[in-house]
Amino acid sequence: MSNAAILVAAGRGLRAGGGVPKQWRPLAGRRVADWTLARFLDHPRIDRVVLVLAPEDRDAWAEFADRPGLILSEGGETRSASVRNGLIALDNTDCTKVLIHDIARPCVSDTLISSVLDALDDAPGAAPALPVTDALWTGNEGAVTGVQDRNGVFAAQTPQGFAYAAIRDAHAAAHAGEAADDVEVARAAGLRVVIVPGEPANLKITEPGDFSRAAKELQGEMDVRTGNGFDVHRFGPGDRVMLCGVAVPHERGLQGHSDADVGMHALTDAIYGALAEGDIGRHFPPSDPQWKGAESHIFLRHAGKLAAARGYALGNADVTLICERPKVGPHAEAMQAALEGILGVGPGRISVKATTSERLGFTGREEGIAALATVTLVPA
Repeated sequence: MSNAAILVAAGRGLRAGGGVPKQWRPLAGRRVADWTLARFLDHPRIDRVVLVLAPEDRDAWAEFADRPGLILSEGGETRSASVRNGLIALDNTDCTKVLIHDIARPCVSDTLISSVLDALDDAPGAAPALPVTDALWTGNEGAVTGVQDRNGVFAAQTPQGFAYAAIRDAHAAAHAGEAADDVEVARAAGLRVVIVPGEPANLKITEPGDFSRAAKELQGEMDVRTGNGFDVHRFGPGDRVMLCGVAVPHERGLQGHSDADVGMHALTDAIYGALAEGDIGRHFPPSDPQWKGAESHIFLRHAGKLAAARGYALGNADVTLICERPKVGPHAEAMQAALEGILGVGPGRISVKATTSERLGFTGREEGIAALATVTLVPA
């Protein structure tokens, strides 16, 4: 016995704007569909997920083809037809409970998913809903024509859950017309559907303004990471210093196992720190001779790729160089551009600035340069 979820993502949803189906539009650092998929794929009580896709969404078919725990199914001409196809995709599994959910409800909570599953222990159908508290009117041509009694009226939500065999048979027997939702199909087949308390946050993205509402709900759950990095290198012989990927003329160079780019090292360590991945020394040990004299962009690029592999993008980075000389200001824009190129981010994400220590300490005595970096990583 197992539990499955069917996510209906075959609709065009252009009413929400943006020129593409709403499920593929960005929302709080991910696409709408990515949020919804993650909620069900990561839920400990959901064993498999059926993603129903439109035939023309070729990129999505390729992207999700080999995702563990995911079954792809082709959408139909109507939502009901898409659900039927999703149910058929579960025919050869041991599924006993199935949840059917709109892909455009990305804010569904783990608690609500569990509540619907629990309710199916005692009924063949269960669905979340909110009691209607506002006055209800009927209208025509922009004018109120009457008042509708709101007693016993509920606003339906998904996921709507059912005993798998019962809802599969109900859909197979349904008339060709389009049902409002799967509860309508179930009730037409004589199935009892109990109401589970819904959640106001479980909104369905329909209109353009719904994206901002959903983003506010999701941002409270975003795994935003912050990291700090600090590095120091002493002066030695040389005629230039490498700072944030730019060779700055100077009467002395910086000493270090690699090219001693103190700013890039601090930034790299900040990214590793945000990922709880230690520092440069963990990934590129100074005891390993292959890294002697290495260019520091190797380290920074590795940190950036590691963040991307973990599902993060750079929100912003701030690098401060601490020295009396050389003067950083004339080179700051070039440094920012160099770091942006290495990490593959656009303008406005990375800041490079400098300060002195007012002639105090080793930097004030011009014995070396220090650097401090702070980064914020957000879900990609």
